[in-house]
Amino acid sequence: MGLFSALMGNAGSVDTNKLKEQYAQLLIENEEIELGFKLIRDTFIFTNKRLILINVQNLTGSKIEYFSVAYKSISRFSIETTGMFDLDAELKIWIGSEEEPSITKQFNRSVNVYEVQRILAHYSL
Repeated sequence: MGLFSALMGNAGSVDTNKLKEQYAQLLIENEEIELGFKLIRDTFIFTNKRLILINVQNLTGSKIEYFSVAYKSISRFSIETTGMFDLDAELKIWIGSEEEPSITKQFNRSVNVYEVQRILAHYSL
């Protein structure tokens, strides 16, 4: 993932083996990481059980929020693919009956958003 793309808020893919090493303590028994993405200091992980959002806070990164969303809580989601002049694709996730999306993430061109959509559809439908 390029620095410019990251600064613009676009997430790029992260190797699942690296994520398993770094975040093994977050996973429960029989939980496997399917996909992971990094956005500057923040990470979001799609497992076979839930979506985990890791938000690194403060300038020093000493405060970290681990936000977990069970797939059964997701009421709907959308992906917007890249256009001719777009640099990114966008994912929106609604939890419960909220009118506005609870989670919005942008991906750079290196990410296959159809794979993200496939995992969300597989586990939340």
